[in-house]
Amino acid sequence: MEDVNTRKNSGGTATKRQSAKRVPASGAASERRDHLVKLAAEIFARKGFQATTVREIANEAGILSGSLYHHFDSKETIVDEVLSDFLRDLLGRYRAALERGGDPRTVLSEMVRIGFGTLEPHRAAITVMQNDWSYLRSLPGDRFDYLVKAEDEVERLWIEQIKRGQAEGQFRADVDPKLTYRMIRDTIWVAVRWFRPGGKLNTAGLAEHYITVLFDGVATGERSSQRA
Repeated sequence: MEDVNTRKNSGGTATKRQSAKRVPASGAASERRDHLVKLAAEIFARKGFQATTVREIANEAGILSGSLYHHFDSKETIVDEVLSDFLRDLLGRYRAALERGGDPRTVLSEMVRIGFGTLEPHRAAITVMQNDWSYLRSLPGDRFDYLVKAEDEVERLWIEQIKRGQAEGQFRADVDPKLTYRMIRDTIWVAVRWFRPGGKLNTAGLAEHYITVLFDGVATGERSSQRA
């Protein structure tokens, strides 16, 4: 998969301006830009990307709309950065887990921990992905094509480990790898809607509980669902 840092963007002045604005700033300017991205991400998560205006982001930041354009050429540039940072971090962690190796159950358990571990630092990005995925993909051009590419790679990494576990006899052979992955994926990402930091379980505890249910189930005794 093409890295989200180097994904292809078709011509146009907006893309060129975007690239120019992504050149790392220094000192206070860089901190200010990061603050604006985080602030905008929270508004996107709360109101939805489509419903959020540049004026609202600027008002929340206590600046004029024109000042916001000093940092970003469009609202799309901001959400692009929010989602790119999330996917880059997620894929980097998954790849590192695979490089460390281990048996399929060990690797899959670590991937579950990584997924749940993103709920706090990337809560806003995950919420935007869930709420505005279809809209962002419908925008003209290929700016957000990387969303599908990233999703495809994540799915491939999970399915490969599930199939490896089946081939090595660690996982049941009568479950569908793709369906199993999608059920795991949805359990993790939907948790962002109800998980709140400071509750009975932190994300690490949540992950361990899910790993127990995933591999050991909730029923005792002989499995009634096992196919002959």
